[in-house]
Amino acid sequence: MLDESLLDAPDALARADRRDLLRGAAEAGARVRTAARHATEAGITELKPEGRPRAVLVAGPGTAATGVADLIAALAGASAPVTRIPPTGVAPAPGALRWTLPGWAGSVDLLLIATADGSEPGLALLAEQAYRRGCTVVAVAPLRSPLREAVHGVHGVVVPMASAPHGEYDAETSAAGPGTLWALLTPLLALLDRVGLVTAPAEALQSVADRLDRTAERCGPAIATYSNPAKTLASELADTLPLIWTEGEAAGPVGRRFAAVLAELSGRPALAAALPEALPAHGGLLAGAFAAGADPDDFFRDRVEESEPLHARVVLLRDRPTGGLSAAPAARELALGHDTAISELEPEEGGTLECLAELLAVTDFAAVYLSLASSAGA
Repeated sequence: MLDESLLDAPDALARADRRDLLRGAAEAGARVRTAARHATEAGITELKPEGRPRAVLVAGPGTAATGVADLIAALAGASAPVTRIPPTGVAPAPGALRWTLPGWAGSVDLLLIATADGSEPGLALLAEQAYRRGCTVVAVAPLRSPLREAVHGVHGVVVPMASAPHGEYDAETSAAGPGTLWALLTPLLALLDRVGLVTAPAEALQSVADRLDRTAERCGPAIATYSNPAKTLASELADTLPLIWTEGEAAGPVGRRFAAVLAELSGRPALAAALPEALPAHGGLLAGAFAAGADPDDFFRDRVEESEPLHARVVLLRDRPTGGLSAAPAARELALGHDTAISELEPEEGGTLECLAELLAVTDFAAVYLSLASSAGA
């Protein structure tokens, strides 16, 4: 159950937020600025690459590294293939995880390591393996971590992970923490701009930080639900199965991250798919037991003794306004034709990175609000 009254009680939200997740979301813009400065200090912006890498490999643990790889792949487009190296092991613990380079990786490829922990022996072994193969290695990791020394030892480049601007907090190293993604992603965007795979010059990163700050002002705990897009979305997703449908290259990884963060932070299942494929993929859910009108006896149900049934709700994420060729009208028609409510989110106008940043910020805030209000209402 969602305690919606908590959403408009900033002091109560602060007391419920024991992991400082709201703080992490609000500080995302500051983390981008700090991360960009660290990239400059590490010499990333002065690199003079001899050419583009044949392929980019991304390794790291958890939701943050998955999101970094997904976002880089979307932004790089056809410039170079981007492959995430998934970890293997018997447990999701730093000492148990291992990463292995694909057999084809060699001297013309680039390995990016992103971790908020830095104590994973498996990542140090991966850096050594890459060095023997001739791969260039660039890592973003905490300043004082074993991985930092390991990457230096194989002549790789390490950029210190941007820490929280006002001191450490419990969610600092959370793979799904709102600030962690930008702390890891920003230096890698600066690097990929230098090698010509993405467009992320210093001024673009500054614009991203500014957009994150403005979005945090709109989505902060002091802003009432009726004018707060993140609180509104969290309220709409209460007791639903979110079907996150995305349109646009930048929106795809945002939707997949939103589903992952909802599961990790608030313990809520969600499914993400890109339009137009989402329509046949999720159409059966809208026509089946998860449809709002699926239970003809729902009117006579004892609402005190029985829990609310879980109904699907479509969340339509677009990285651009609807226009031209779009599957959004068909998506609305399918959802409303099955009595399924739909939430829509699109960013203000701006560059690709700015639009992506706004979508990430709103959905991160929404996931945090849903987590806090659900915990209080449990």
